[in-house]
Amino acid sequence: MNSERIKTLASFIDKEDIVLDVGCDHGYLSIYLKQNNLCQDVYASDISNNALKQAQTNFKKYHLNIKSFVSDGFNNININFNTAVIAGMGTSTILNILNNKKTPNKLIISSNNEHFKLRKNLNKLGYKLINEKIVYEKNHYYIIMLYLKGKQSLSKKELLFGISNNKEYYNYLLNKNMELLLKVPLKKKLTILYENHILKGLIEKK
Repeated sequence: MNSERIKTLASFIDKEDIVLDVGCDHGYLSIYLKQNNLCQDVYASDISNNALKQAQTNFKKYHLNIKSFVSDGFNNININFNTAVIAGMGTSTILNILNNKKTPNKLIISSNNEHFKLRKNLNKLGYKLINEKIVYEKNHYYIIMLYLKGKQSLSKKELLFGISNNKEYYNYLLNKNMELLLKVPLKKKLTILYENHILKGLIEKK
């Protein structure tokens, strides 16, 4: 399994973790964790029964015993876990999943959109952003975040652009914003110019 995204998600997993892979899709992360003995145990879940069947087929293909659940987030999960991976979905969906009493101490999250909203709300939910890595794969940037329960006050800059210090990613955002400046109304231009000022500072920072 050569996916850098999968390997980066797994890099935040510790040996003592009991992992629930939420929205597991084809189960590749669960397979990688199990094959390499990277955690105490791993479970897989997905809201889609068809996706879960594909994951189960892959588990059998690799001769792995991984228990799986058809579940919307943490619902219908009757096992104990201390770590959840939630990747490959939007921020609104992720926040809906986290609106649950079963949220564990450790979260590994990768959202497709609205990263400012995600960081802000995770802080409100009592989670601290510990680490953040950017992966470029298949012409797409993936932001992968590690959270632990705890209090934290992120700056506006950190809420907007995270704590990865990945200058290649910041350059990508800056170039994307420069293209947007030609298309948006004045009020939005002012917001983009403010963001560009921050991005330039992050890029120039040694």
